[in-house]
Amino acid sequence: MALTVQPIGTIHSPFAQREGMPIQPRGASEITGTAEIFPEYAEGLKDLDGFSHVILLYHFHQSQGYSLTVTPFMDTEKRGLFSTRAPRRPNPIGLSIVRLLKVEKNILTLQGVDVLDGTPLLDIKPFAPAFDLPQGEVRSGWLEKKDDDVAGKRSDGRFVQSET
Repeated sequence: MALTVQPIGTIHSPFAQREGMPIQPRGASEITGTAEIFPEYAEGLKDLDGFSHVILLYHFHQSQGYSLTVTPFMDTEKRGLFSTRAPRRPNPIGLSIVRLLKVEKNILTLQGVDVLDGTPLLDIKPFAPAFDLPQGEVRSGWLEKKDDDVAGKRSDGRFVQSET
């Protein structure tokens, strides 16, 4: 089975390099950026301005290779890759929920941008609490003891090279 994915735009942020970036939107709460949607997809932005937040799906375009166990930014212990949000993945796809400040033609102005400048944008979905907030008990596994740290955590070089 072949999978072909085409970017629909480019995310622009103040982050020119991976090291020192916030690791999640919570750590980038005051960071503003834009998503420039390619003209052929601009019509799809109709009605998006009624939403306060959007989900961005993007390609970790500078990520190479992966390991099935990694030491995540939020920990010092090796964890299974799929229990983390580490960028080096078999399919290097990232996800961020950000505040949508404005839609002007094919440009989205966003707040909470934790993405490298020039990142290819794969899709946009509106954040809808009725759809996206889980019902019942929510567990966060090993992260339950780490939640207070996320806003201050910054990217370091650990996912630039293969872990050994």
